[in-house]
Order: sequence, then C-alpha cells, then structure tokens
Amino acid sequence: MHKIGIPLEGFAEFSKIVAANGAVLIKNQEQILPIKTTDRVSIFGRTQVNYYRSGTGSGGSVNVLYNTNLLGACRTHEAITINEDLAAIYETWVSQNPFDNGGGRWACEPYHQKEMLLSDHIVKEARGKSNKAIVVIGRTAGEDKDNTNEPGSYQLTDEEKNMLQLVTKHFEQVVVILNVANIIDMNWINDPSHRHPIQGVLYVWQGGMEGASAVVDLLVGTITPSGKLTDTIAYSLQDYPSASNYGDPIRNFYQEDIYVGYRYFETFCPEKVQYEFGYGLSYTQFEIMPKEASVIIKNNEKHIQLEVLVKNIGTHFAGKEVVQVYYSAPQGKLGKPAKALIAFEKTDLLAPGTSQILHISFPISQMASYDDSGITGHKSAYILEPGEYIFYIGNSVKNVTRLHIDGKPSYHQASLEVTLQLTEALAPTKAFTRIKPGARNADGTYELTYENVPTQSISLSDRIQENLPESLPITGNKGYTLKDVYEKKIPMTTFIAQLTEYELATLVRGEGMSSPLVTPGTASAFGGVSDSLIAYGIPAACTADGPSGIRMESGHHATQVPIGTLLAATWDTKLVKSLYELEGKELLRNQIDLLLGPGLNIKRYPLNGRNFEYFSEDPLISGVFATAITQGLELGGSYATLKHFACNNQEKERSVVDAIVSERALREIYLKGFELAVKEGGAKAIMTAYNPLNGHWTASNYDLNTTILREEWGFKGIVMTDWWAKMNDVVKGGEATIQNTHFMVRSQNDLYMVVGNYGAENNIYGDHTIEALNSGTLQIGELQRCAMNICNFLMETTAFSRMTANKPKLRFIKASSEPTSIEPHSLAENPEVTFDPVCPPCIKVSTAGVYHIIVHMMSPESSLAQTASNVYLNNELIATIQTNGTSGKWITQKLVTVELECGNYHLTANFIKPGLQIGSVTFQLAPSNN
Repeated sequence: MHKIGIPLEGFAEFSKIVAANGAVLIKNQEQILPIKTTDRVSIFGRTQVNYYRSGTGSGGSVNVLYNTNLLGACRTHEAITINEDLAAIYETWVSQNPFDNGGGRWACEPYHQKEMLLSDHIVKEARGKSNKAIVVIGRTAGEDKDNTNEPGSYQLTDEEKNMLQLVTKHFEQVVVILNVANIIDMNWINDPSHRHPIQGVLYVWQGGMEGASAVVDLLVGTITPSGKLTDTIAYSLQDYPSASNYGDPIRNFYQEDIYVGYRYFETFCPEKVQYEFGYGLSYTQFEIMPKEASVIIKNNEKHIQLEVLVKNIGTHFAGKEVVQVYYSAPQGKLGKPAKALIAFEKTDLLAPGTSQILHISFPISQMASYDDSGITGHKSAYILEPGEYIFYIGNSVKNVTRLHIDGKPSYHQASLEVTLQLTEALAPTKAFTRIKPGARNADGTYELTYENVPTQSISLSDRIQENLPESLPITGNKGYTLKDVYEKKIPMTTFIAQLTEYELATLVRGEGMSSPLVTPGTASAFGGVSDSLIAYGIPAACTADGPSGIRMESGHHATQVPIGTLLAATWDTKLVKSLYELEGKELLRNQIDLLLGPGLNIKRYPLNGRNFEYFSEDPLISGVFATAITQGLELGGSYATLKHFACNNQEKERSVVDAIVSERALREIYLKGFELAVKEGGAKAIMTAYNPLNGHWTASNYDLNTTILREEWGFKGIVMTDWWAKMNDVVKGGEATIQNTHFMVRSQNDLYMVVGNYGAENNIYGDHTIEALNSGTLQIGELQRCAMNICNFLMETTAFSRMTANKPKLRFIKASSEPTSIEPHSLAENPEVTFDPVCPPCIKVSTAGVYHIIVHMMSPESSLAQTASNVYLNNELIATIQTNGTSGKWITQKLVTVELECGNYHLTANFIKPGLQIGSVTFQLAPSNN
C-alpha cells in the first residue's frame, strides 16, 4: 500500500535533534544561558510567532502537517515560564499586521517582516514581570533574489534597533535569537549605546518544521549548543574580498581566486574578522590534547595520522566539541593561504569530567595546490611544493595550537612532488588579474599583490572531435527491453541501438512540472515519457525538490528538515547522514527516485540569496556534507542530485551572469565539494547551473560535464539541466537559448529539464536535436551516449523495479449524484470548457469513455518563476498544473487522461501559488479500441 503524502514516522522528531545540534552560540556572558527554572522570560519580536522554518523558492517549499513557532514551543515546555501579558500584545498585533508573503508570487516574499514598534511603557511593564528578555530577529532569503546591504536584509531595521535599545535599557539580561537564513551584520552586538550589554546571542538558523522546538531545548539546557560557524563573519561587507566583484548582471570576475572566506582573512587581514570560521561556544568547556601525530602509509599513500584526547572539563553540562585541523603550506611559487581546513571530527556527547579519544587521518596529497600556469614547471598538475607544512589543531581557525609531527614542529617536503597530472580544462578566455600573497609582514600576514590569470590555451574543438563516441547503427525494434540489459541477456549497446533518432531525442527531454506520469505535484518525470519508450521497458523516474524536504505542489505532506547552513554548522556528518537516510525512506514512500539536492555551491559572499541551501565558504565542509547526504539518501532508497554545477554564487541575473574564474580556483574551491561527493559519496546525479562559466553555459559546458566530471572524476551517472535552462555553442560560446539541446548533448549533459507534460515526444519547445543530427553538427553516437547514461541510471532506481509489463489502469472518476444549480456545459456540443474561478463550471458527459484533459493557461511571470494550481473533478484531485512563467503568453498543456462515466462533473481549481490563469479546459474523447 502506497503512503504518498504521509510523512515518515519519527522523521520530524529526529530533524529536531539535528536542528539543535546546528545552532551556534556566539555569546554567553555570565552564563545567561541556559534559562533557569526560576527565571521569568519576556519574548520580544514578531518572529516568535511568525517563525521561519526555511528559505524561499524551490529549496524551501514543503507542505507540512504542522509548524512550530517559538512562542508556542516555549508555552509547551515545562522548564520555561514566559510573560503571557507581553505574548498577548504580540499575538494581537500580529493578527492585525499579518505575515506578508508578497502575494505568494515567485521570489516576491520580503526577506523581513514589519516589526512592532515598541514603547518604553511596554518594555518597562515587561521588566516588572520578568528578569530575562529574549529578542527574536528573523530573516529569510531565497531563489531568484539576492540579499542587499540594507535594513531588513543584511542590516537590522530601525524598528529592530529600537527594540534592542529599549530592551537593553530595562533588562540587565538579554539574549538575541537569530532565526535567519544566513549570517547577517553583527555590529549591533556590542553597541555602546545599549544601557546594558547584550549577554547572549544564538544563531539558530532555520531548523525546519521542528526548528522552534529545538531552540527551546537549547534555551533550557536540555541540549547544549555544539554548532560552529562554517562562514566568516567580518565587521563589514566591504571587508569580504569578493565585495567589489559581486552583483554585476553580465559578468563576475572571481578576482579573489582561492582566497575565499577565512583563507583570505587569515592570509591578509585577520583583524577584520568579528567571528571566525569554526567558532562556536558551549555551556561547558573542553580541553583538546593532541596525543601523538605521525606519518604513516595507508592505501599505498602517505597520511598524517593523529590521536586527540578531548575532555569535558566543565562541571554542570554534557556537551560535544569539534576538533578542527588546519595546515599552512609553504608559499613557494604558487602562493598559498595562511591556513586551510584539512580535517575535523566531532565528539560524542561527553558528560562533565569524561573524555574521548578521536582518531583523525588524511592523505598528505590533500595539501597539494593546482598549477594552472606552469610556474612550477608542471602545468595542469597538483603540486606539493618543497618546504615546511605546519599543522594546527583547535576548535576554530583562530583558537588553535601548533601540532608536532613525529616529534618535529612541521612536516618537511624535501622536493617538489606532482601528486596528480591532469590536462587544462575550464580555463577562462577573458584576461583578468587575481590576488596573490606578496612579502610577509612582521605580524605574519602577507602583502596583497596581483598576478595575471592564465587563459585557455587548448583547442576545445579538437578535444571534442578527438573524443567523439562510436555511433551505433540503428537496428530498429528487435524486441529487447531494458530488463534484458538488467538481466545481462544483452549489452546496453544492443538495447540502445534499437531506438530511433526521434526516440533518442525524446529520451533526453524530461517532462514537468507535476507530470501525471509520476508522483503528483513533483518536479519532473524522465525516462519513459512516451508510449514507445515505455514499451521498451524504460520507466518514468520521478524527481522532487528539494534540499529542505520533499516539495509536492499537489498538497501532499512531507517532513521539512533544517536548511543547509544549519546542517553544516553541526560539523557532524554522521548525524546528517542519518537524517538523510530517513529522507531517503520518505522519498521511497512517495515513489520519488531523485531528490534535487543537496546544494553545495560555495558561499562566496554573504548576500547570495540562495546561501541558505548551501553549506559553507569552505570546499571540504561542502564536500563532506554533500557526501553524507548522498550516502544517507541511498541508504534510504533514493538518490541525491548534486547542484548547482557550478558557480551559482549569485542570484541576480543568475541565468546570464558569466562566472569568470581561474582554473586553479575552480579546482581547489568551487568544484572540490562536487569532486568529493562524486569520488567519496558515489553520487549518481548532478544538476548543472543556470549561469555560464567562463563563457559557456554550464548545461553545454564540455570541459565541466565531460573532461572533468566524467573523465577525471570517473562519474558514471546522469547530468541534468536546471529547469528551463539555456545552452550555447559548446565550442564558440555566444548567446544561449533553450533550443540548443544539441550542444547540451555534445557536452554530455544528458537531460533537458523540462518541457511541458506530454511534450517530450512532439518536441513542444522546438529544440534543435534532430536538426543537428541531420546537418551533421551532432553525431548519433553522442545522443546514444546520453541515452545509455540515462538507462544505466534508471536500472538502479526503484522506478525500474516498480515497472511491470502491464500499463497502469486508467483512473476512473464517478459522476456527481448531487443536483446542480447551474446549466451544465455539454461536452457533446463543445469539448472546450471556459473556466471561471469565481463560478466554476459544471460539465455534462453524454458519452462514457477515456478523456484526455487539456488546459489552456497563462502566467504573466518570467520564465524562471513557478506557479501551481490543483484541478479537481467532483472534489477529486485529478492533476496539478505546475509551470514556469509564460510572460503573458497563452499555452496549451495536456494534464492527464481519465475515464469518465455519463453524468455531471463539477470542475474546480485551487490556486496554490498565484500567477496562473486558466482560460479553458478541453475534454478530448479518445477513440474507442473496440
């Protein structure tokens, strides 16, 4: 029995544990936290009621059975007593000033909500009834819109500043809770104008549907905070090295190169950091004592191995600590960051006085740097330059001590060593400069200098031609099915050779959103999207958003889990892997084969609106958490889709802004997390980004999708575009369109996501695949190669095991037995029914049979916006219309095929997201088979 739309038992409760483990305690003077049973607490800020569970867009849209807010969670916890008089004031004000969702339209929700203007009287009254104050500040963010360095986004609003002024005026003990999508400006924390200093600050991020309950557990000390920052909080946005090169709508030069986040600050200006990478306090204290570290041979390769004793030296609270290992490489000819994270481990829960020994090891080759210029004499290679490699251990990038290796103060690399020889790939074609450390200053920092970035020197055209796959002669249908390949009766090549050019072109088109071929309300169907492909035994696999839980616009429910920022802040890969094993089971329950996540782009700059989906400014953190999620999902029965490949680091003009990046920065920073998730996590699906990368849109970027991903990393899975993406010439670059699927195929991006439902077979978007085959600009072997990638993947999915030889039985909808007050529209006279949402039509079916239901619709939104509506016959859900914006153009889309009996039917629609207009619905009677 299927349980579609029934959340997995125990999943939400486990997500609450994860949410608590990712909270980062920034300040806790005089042990203001945890709250004692003798405390009386006043809670300020509307976010206590309108609590954020996730960001916006496809990464946050989950239909949940319930949601928690902070006020409600506090009320139900016996260990905390709140000021109900103040709570009532807020509840009344919120009811009169309801939550503004921007009209529900795509990317229109404001990133902050209007705050109640406090009066001195209200705060003074609250102080008379309570001794502690909690101030809750909320922010969201999301897809298609960046944050801004303005009040209500990165900065506090005047109302929020006024709230802090008044609360700190009357309360000696104040805690600020940050229910936010990403880091925000923190200069208010030590504002000298506050009469009493803010004593406690806790980043709780957005913890999913149980996030608020997790916060209460932290506030009362049931759980001790153990999260650590995975991003640097600088004093000013202008201090970030990408600040001057962020936000351009046409091109974005990554001039800071490999010096992202703490790599930059530690190397050039550590004084500009307010809260460092890896920082986070606890209710208890720990002592980190390295026992021994040595060089060993493991898997025929040199490793550094160390033992670390971690002891809870506190007296009252159990807690967890994160041991972080950093290294400093010799500057050499390439230039290096002053510190880079190379390993970390989190302890178990340690009671006061108890300890744990952690065993940490990593390959020495992991410290190699990529030479994209040939300055070391070894171009396009990973190099260990000679000199001293120094190691540090501690619980943040700043709070570290030096580590000895085999009794020596450093690891000595005697001579230059090439650890991996590669070929030039993805080098930029535009000239620009990048920063590089110069002379070392007396304080240990380096002067900031610049050098020219190496540009492309290879012939991309020659590379593609030299690596064209063999074209299989088309044999036509020989009676083989995909099951024959699975059972090893025939090779995949024999099976694929049966498919015609048109069948192959159909196979590389996914359909959606809300395809009737798969679970209602999900993102797409791909594979068996035509009768002929289904006849070959190719199943229709299902994908669904997103990183924070399953998005089903049909109204079906799912569990919403914490955002990516919070997951990484746990620094606990085992915990996150277990969380996503449960996610995999929920996906399996809903017959979903691929989760469109995790997102693991680098947080290059704090204003990226989509940072909440991503993990960190650090590639190691990004890679290991993507690996944990990938492995967890597969254990649960589904698969991950790594996204957005690559450099989706800006939402402004995200489908056109060219990321211009050096090959070294790509390999060491922006692709490294993907590489780890492929090599260590065994990822089997990847989604390319909307943006061009060094002149080539990622969906048609040969070096990205073939040279690096498949040839260097050994990736064997599928690559899909982001929804309604563009592609340009795989060699020449230039302008991009959605029709350029032949360039997509040539780059070995296997799937175009998505065309409208029932639109893959008849090429409703008019792509150039068949035209390119006819002109010789695409070889049939390239299309067959993508088809084999897709079919090999499909055989591993539960969609393949669910598929049977018999076609699914058509859905039968009974006629209404209730009388109608309006004259029914007769389908016999006119199969097209004008739709009026105010006065929904009643239709009369005079001829029983199978009907194709077709909708004529329009959305005034842009092409990347999304909107949805559920369609009902006699209050029974038959289909979900989910589409991108059509910019005001009316389009026709087949929804579903159903069987109807004679009688009346009430046709209604529930517009889940505004922006969709239904003009008419056509009931097309299918020819009888008799």
